[in-house]
Amino acid sequence: SVLSTPHPTSTAASSTMSKGAFQLGRALREAGAHLKRAGETEFFARHRPTLNFNGAKPFATNDTFVAPSASVIGDVTNWDKSSIWYKAVVRADQDHSITIGFSSSVGEGSVVKTLSATTTQLETGLPPDTYVGHYVIVGSGCVLKSCRVDDFVLVGDKCTILEGSIVSDHVILEPGTVVHPYQHIPSGQRWGGNPAQKIADLTMGEKESIQEEAEKIHATALDHILEFLPHGFTYVQLEELEKKAAEAEAAK
Repeated sequence: SVLSTPHPTSTAASSTMSKGAFQLGRALREAGAHLKRAGETEFFARHRPTLNFNGAKPFATNDTFVAPSASVIGDVTNWDKSSIWYKAVVRADQDHSITIGFSSSVGEGSVVKTLSATTTQLETGLPPDTYVGHYVIVGSGCVLKSCRVDDFVLVGDKCTILEGSIVSDHVILEPGTVVHPYQHIPSGQRWGGNPAQKIADLTMGEKESIQEEAEKIHATALDHILEFLPHGFTYVQLEELEKKAAEAEAAK
């Protein structure tokens, strides 16, 4: 049998049409995006990045970035310049609080939570809250549960820090590190593995780089704030304060 081959002219014409259709589609998409911005059209999703729970309302400052696909729920305090990135979950819905410190960030897909409400205190006698200090970088895909992470800490991607554990200041956790319950990571060290073990002491340069990286992440977060909130929502917080002041005055 003889196999027929496409005529060169028809093949070239088909290729030209495909490229033309692709370029037309791209032009239409770009034109639509331009018109949306020019007309200042706002699009709203059903997903709510912040959610009250049992009367507890997440607190965030004007320069806190919570990504549109993130979830911040319940008794959560976000300090200035903190950022919660895409698909991250910070869930304080078990009567225990969560704090995200100044210029700290929670990376894509990470989960920060607490033990259940049935656990009223840890074996140490402390409440099972989750505390993330200042200038802390939590990488992507991490899990933090009822633990304490002090200032200037870099938590690598896919790390797990479990209940009752304490990560002291100026620490770097290698990606994939598992800090077991009630384990203590001393200050100024690099740890890794499962269970976490000391690798080396940090140099002064490594310690200083943690704050520098945290500030870079905040600078990127500001760009995202401007993209998703072009007009700002400061007036909303002002209206809430005015409403509370009026209610307090009426109650006198």
